[in-house]
Amino acid sequence: MKKKATIITNNKVVLDKYNDKFHLEFIDGTLLEVLKITRDKIHEGHKLLTHPLSGSVKPNETVYKSVLVSNEKGKLDMDSLMIIESAIETAEKFINMKRPPQWNEGILEDFMEIDCTLIDSGIESMKGF
Repeated sequence: MKKKATIITNNKVVLDKYNDKFHLEFIDGTLLEVLKITRDKIHEGHKLLTHPLSGSVKPNETVYKSVLVSNEKGKLDMDSLMIIESAIETAEKFINMKRPPQWNEGILEDFMEIDCTLIDSGIESMKGF
């Protein structure tokens, strides 16, 4: 699977778990930055393999996000572009309404685990890809 997908993440738990198994782009930044870099990848011809706002944690509640995109470049995938643009718009709306709190380390670790579980699920659903 390493050759078929790239994980874009700002989550160190995902980095540690998948760095040897996937191409991985670690972003030392915000959830919004992860989404925007994912959009850049889509503009380069990559395709979304997981929804950028998967799960029930709102973008203004967590600071971690991991997204799976195809490794191969093709022509611009308009469905992927529409999804990522909508995700960025939604994230900006939520973050502008209420910024994420300054969570303590224990809660941040919980959010990293939730994000990792979500990307685990996305990877599992890719088995036939």
